[in-house]
Amino acid sequence: MCGICGQYNFKNHQPVIPAKIKNMARTLIPRGPDDEGYFISGPVGLGFRRLSIIDLEGGHQPMSDQDESVWVVFNGEIYNFPELRRELQGLGHTFRTRCDTEVIVHGYKQWGADVFKHLNGMFGLAIWDDRHKRLILSRDAMGIKLVYYRVDSGTVLFGSELRAVLAALPERPEVDMTALNLFLRYRYTPSPMTLYKGIQKLAPGTMAIFENGSWRVERWYQARPQHFSPAKSDAEAKEELLDIYKRALKRHLISDVPLGLLLSGGVDSGLLLGLMSLYGDNWPTYTVGYGKSAYKDDELSDASETARIFSARNISVELSRTSFEQSLSKIVSILEEPIAASSIVPMYFVCERARQDVKVALMGQGPDELFGGYNRHLGVHYGGYWRSMPDWLRKGLEAGVTHLPRNETLKRGVYSLSTEDRMQRYQQVFSIMPGDSVDSLFRGGMLPESAGDSIFEFWRDLEPEMEGTDELGGFQILEVRSSLPDELLMYADKLSMAHSLEVRVPFLDREIVEYAERLPASFKVRHGQRKWLHRKVSEGFLPEAILRRKKRGFAVNVVDEWFHNSLSNNMDGHLLDSTSLMFQFLSPEAVRRLLEDHRSGKSDNHKMLFSLIVFEEWLRSNQTASYHAAA
Repeated sequence: MCGICGQYNFKNHQPVIPAKIKNMARTLIPRGPDDEGYFISGPVGLGFRRLSIIDLEGGHQPMSDQDESVWVVFNGEIYNFPELRRELQGLGHTFRTRCDTEVIVHGYKQWGADVFKHLNGMFGLAIWDDRHKRLILSRDAMGIKLVYYRVDSGTVLFGSELRAVLAALPERPEVDMTALNLFLRYRYTPSPMTLYKGIQKLAPGTMAIFENGSWRVERWYQARPQHFSPAKSDAEAKEELLDIYKRALKRHLISDVPLGLLLSGGVDSGLLLGLMSLYGDNWPTYTVGYGKSAYKDDELSDASETARIFSARNISVELSRTSFEQSLSKIVSILEEPIAASSIVPMYFVCERARQDVKVALMGQGPDELFGGYNRHLGVHYGGYWRSMPDWLRKGLEAGVTHLPRNETLKRGVYSLSTEDRMQRYQQVFSIMPGDSVDSLFRGGMLPESAGDSIFEFWRDLEPEMEGTDELGGFQILEVRSSLPDELLMYADKLSMAHSLEVRVPFLDREIVEYAERLPASFKVRHGQRKWLHRKVSEGFLPEAILRRKKRGFAVNVVDEWFHNSLSNNMDGHLLDSTSLMFQFLSPEAVRRLLEDHRSGKSDNHKMLFSLIVFEEWLRSNQTASYHAAA
């Protein structure tokens, strides 16, 4: 796990300035405190910071082949590198290290850009092909790692984090209004956009190629899942999924440094610990919670019980409302892009504690998105019944729901699931507020026409993957390829690497994802039970008491409650202060109405209000720069 950066003057081929590349790399020291390296040759410069995990002595980067025709800087882990190494050796390639990076070097020499299709892992990387004067940037299939880039006047700047790109610019770019609109709709900014005008991030499973004076972005990963034929029986699917889980977990345990687990009190990380117990014991586990004074059924006691079952060591981190309020500004600054998920706070602190003992931590993210673990999955799955109702009955029920006080999730669900067009239906399910309500927050003339619908352009090249899916499966394609990587995985990467901790997500192993996507919805949601097949596998490891626990995910509902209370105290200053930076772009009157409706109980707007506060904190963290709106 590392940080990469670089520059390529692909049009005029002017030499890069070495000091510039080194300055970019210095911004990535938390990601790679153990080592640094550079490759600078004419118009190309590659920078690297290393967090040593595998082959501690031999994994120095940038790494090349023996004749120095191919160079790689790589952030991530390739879990199937032992198999790839053997395959490439059989094809005549000679290896000099035990490091997974070297399979990318030789894999590119053997397969060209198709090397990415052979890799099972997480990565954000750059390949310099010296013979063809070609630079390739690539992001892994599930989007676990990031690559930011900016192309201007025939030059590309890139990095694992935005700060590396910004360090090479004379001034901060403008705020992109379309991206801001998308952030307020979804609480994150979908790839390939960022809130900085002109700076993009690669979407999961895509690559950017720079050669012959031009550049292009291509999708290298497109699974196009089809349901199994013949269909799997329940017993067969359960047995196969368990075997796949075991193989994936074993791959993710490869490490030359201490390894632990981020453990919540729920099923997913509990199953992960159960699987880990097949390959070792006394694993260190780390849990964040709030104590019974804040929450009568706290995550800390639940996780402690799970750890006890598997003879694991459990270390707890207890947060307070004060730590939540005081840390938010710092955490938003670390994220670089605003993400308005309440779990960013507990994630930061649990990673901080884990790094005191280990360099690598596993995390149970993924089954909710793959197997239908959220309430929205119930709505999407059963939405066809709603749409099949007679119009008079459905519209009458819709009117009744609309007049309910608060209950915004129910209102949004009813509105979304009534939409006939599939992609528009999915868009509305993802949104936290109707599009016209979001648009109304902007100052007049600030927002480009149809800004919110730009998400359809980003989803367009995913539509072929959805052709063989059912309603729930199609929604999950967008979830796994878009919202999961650009929200949950993005902040997991940023907040863990801020502490020089590598976080791995075994349940997003390509073999698991591709198997789950071929299962029909009946294996995911059955008789109203979410994550049906995943829970069947979990029954072999976890007692019924754990399986029945209410889903909390690091007790983020406590943070939600603290935020509700904070709106009556210091945090509302962000929303009511006419000098707040957000009001360069947004209408103070519209934001004030949003807050008043929330306080009066007319609407539950806490998600949008939290998004606005996170946006304001993001602006303040960058207030030394001059911000201007950009369409």
